[in-house]
Amino acid sequence: MDARTQLSRSQDIAAKISRVLQRRTQVAQENLNERLGDALGRDQDDTRSQGAIPASFDPLHTWQYVTDVAQRSLLFWDTLYQRGTEFVERSAGSPTPVLHFEYDIVLDGRKFKRPVNYALLQLRPPAGVDIDVKKRPYLIIDPRAGHGPGIGGFKDDSQAGVALRAGHPVFFVVFFRDPEPGQTMLDVCSAEQQFVRKVRSLHPESPKPAVIGNCQGGWAAMMLASSDPDETGPIVINGAPMSYWSGAWSEGEGDNPMRYAGGLLGGSWLASYAADLGNGKFDGAHLVQNFENLNPANTFWEKYYHLFANIDTEPARFLEFERWWGSYYLMNREEIEWITRNLFVGNKLWSGGVSSGHGEPFDLRKIRSPIVLFASMGDNITPPQQAFNWVVDLYRSTEEIKSRGQVIVGLMHEDIGHLGIFVSGRVAKKEHKQIVSVLETIETFPPGLYGMSINEVKGGSGETEYEVEFRECRLEDISAHFNRFGRVDEKPFEAVAALSELNQRVYELVGQPVVQAMSNETSARMLREFHPLRLQRWALSGMNPWLGWLHPAAQAVRESRQPAAADNPWRKLEETGSEIIGASLDYYRAMRDAATEAGFFGIYANMYSMFLADRSPDGANVETLTTGPRDTPFVQAALQSISEGGYTEALARAAFLLARKGASLPLARLEMRKELAEIYTDYLPDISADQWRRIRGVQEIIARYEPEAAIATLPTLLTRVEDRERFLELLGKLMADERVLNSAPDDEQLAALERIRAILVSRVGRKRQGSLPDRVRT
Repeated sequence: MDARTQLSRSQDIAAKISRVLQRRTQVAQENLNERLGDALGRDQDDTRSQGAIPASFDPLHTWQYVTDVAQRSLLFWDTLYQRGTEFVERSAGSPTPVLHFEYDIVLDGRKFKRPVNYALLQLRPPAGVDIDVKKRPYLIIDPRAGHGPGIGGFKDDSQAGVALRAGHPVFFVVFFRDPEPGQTMLDVCSAEQQFVRKVRSLHPESPKPAVIGNCQGGWAAMMLASSDPDETGPIVINGAPMSYWSGAWSEGEGDNPMRYAGGLLGGSWLASYAADLGNGKFDGAHLVQNFENLNPANTFWEKYYHLFANIDTEPARFLEFERWWGSYYLMNREEIEWITRNLFVGNKLWSGGVSSGHGEPFDLRKIRSPIVLFASMGDNITPPQQAFNWVVDLYRSTEEIKSRGQVIVGLMHEDIGHLGIFVSGRVAKKEHKQIVSVLETIETFPPGLYGMSINEVKGGSGETEYEVEFRECRLEDISAHFNRFGRVDEKPFEAVAALSELNQRVYELVGQPVVQAMSNETSARMLREFHPLRLQRWALSGMNPWLGWLHPAAQAVRESRQPAAADNPWRKLEETGSEIIGASLDYYRAMRDAATEAGFFGIYANMYSMFLADRSPDGANVETLTTGPRDTPFVQAALQSISEGGYTEALARAAFLLARKGASLPLARLEMRKELAEIYTDYLPDISADQWRRIRGVQEIIARYEPEAAIATLPTLLTRVEDRERFLELLGKLMADERVLNSAPDDEQLAALERIRAILVSRVGRKRQGSLPDRVRT
């Protein structure tokens, strides 16, 4: 590339970065001004409503507030003291999962031939709940992202809770604090395969187990399903990052700062360095600290002020969450390096760039069970683009999804944060409960991409109920909706991956021998104990002899508690001050994230432009960019097979031709389809669900692109007279069924039915078949 071209590109990059940075700064300032105005304006309105300022802040109010603050302060520090003491006690032994439910250990991975620090638990149902052993088992995989396991069953209203109360057996994959020597992520995947087979052996008469993956447990579930597709049922991945380079890059407020961290830290070498300092073990507290740094307002102020302001009611909930949030687990060097190099920085999972324990790449297209993707627009750790874009990268087109017989369902929450996807009781009672209720119905879907929506309605007695609807989507439309700029912002991450590999090699050659020689188990333990997140806990605990007076003093305060009134003017001033501090920290975060984003693209967009932009794209990309949907190999292969097949292919083709086009699919209608399939099962082919979906996908492509020829060639598929009679008999029974008639077939469906019957009846003879019921004709 000549210097003039590179200079022109650099100027264009700088202009775009400057425009986005300016817009980010403007949005941050507007948000700060609005929050400050609301806080100060509210305080002034409250003061005016109570009279003159001096009268409001009278000595009585002042004394009540001072007493209240002194008491709340003692109770606040006592709560932190309890948190620290619990942390020390849990750290002294082997921390247990923070599960709300009692459980039994089914398999212990530490006893496997290739030992891993994982175990399979079976949860015991709550009192009064009966489990049906013939119902589909659920297998929940929690994230191993620094914390301990159990968040999927953290409370009664949780993923585990809603499945148990629906009568399903529930199994939970947990892990212990210390990894087994030499264990790798591929060993973990192999152990999880054994867990799934064990679940199937315990429930041989049940459908295949549903696998629920939370956050990083999501990609673990996908690896498991792709490496052993015959054993797994539907896959549900919640807030799971699958396409790590993606994000919501737009000229507005930034909302996915974590994706830039790997580049600004120089790639994966830093994880290797941290593991070497830990004498071969990576401290999960580093990952937790990264999460906390995302939201300094909550980390340094809001969660503690919320505890302080509601000290009479909040400690139990605060301590319950901190038991999980403050548990720090370890990984082997091999594990964290595999994760950072293949996933976080390398982004290789969806592309088949990651090999399994047998040497074969993980091919996510081998998954034959339906996949449900649950993400949130309010998630700044796993934005929707990271949860959904791998589908675009993997399948390229809607037609490929259909031809491979895959069903993918997307569910989007509007504003819940990353942790709320897993821990919110409101989300559990709405989204997770509805997912459990519709999984079997989703298995009956024709192949394709679907959007799932859950609408709140009022029941007959006034209680809140939920109505579920599905709408089929085009992959191309979904990609355009989530990626306004055509994903050009992902290109610089190719430069990050290249530089990361270079830095990793340099560190392994130059730095690693020195660091490993200087590290030992004693130094590693000291570094872990004095990590800031651990230090702030054990320093305020029973280990500190200077705090022995605190708990008795707090207990005395509880017995003589004198809270200030909610309308105390000093209390309102306190709330205003808290809001100002929170707004200021949020402003700092917005400006920091904007500067981080600008710095990242300033470095790596130019690096990509200089060294990688002029490379020729691979053949698959060229084909996708230069051809329309009809010219893709999957459509062409399907059209060439238009006259091939038999009764099964004809039935699948007719199912699409007679389906209602373009309308949403209420759950009631889908349940009716499922009921009809069970009633007329003698007319249906005896094949597996995934085989049926693949055949249905190919026939749908044929009928979509060549509808006239699709009908004209039906007699070719039904060459046997008994097949035609059976086919027409099924159509007649369906169109005479009260359930079908009550669903009011539209004119397009009736016209397609008449044409199908006309071309087939002419070959069989009208006398055998008879005519359509009068109600259908009218």
